[in-house]
Amino acid sequence: MQKKLTITVDETVYRGLYERVGAGRISRFIEDLVRPHVLPRALDDAYAAMARDEDREAEALEWSEGLLQDPEDDAR
Repeated sequence: MQKKLTITVDETVYRGLYERVGAGRISRFIEDLVRPHVLPRALDDAYAAMARDEDREAEALEWSEGLLQDPEDDAR
């Protein structure tokens, strides 16, 4: 879940962000910079390890695809 955050920066900083990063990418840029300073490194490492586990990812995909099935199809 995402949360909206309002921050205040100097106008020159904003222009620099806008020119260098792009209007639609500022939030992600700031989040990527801040994340290592506010989240435990172990959490990022755990997510990366889970993503590398091909068997787990295949099982998760199969499970999530199963959620998309129409229950009406099972009755047939």
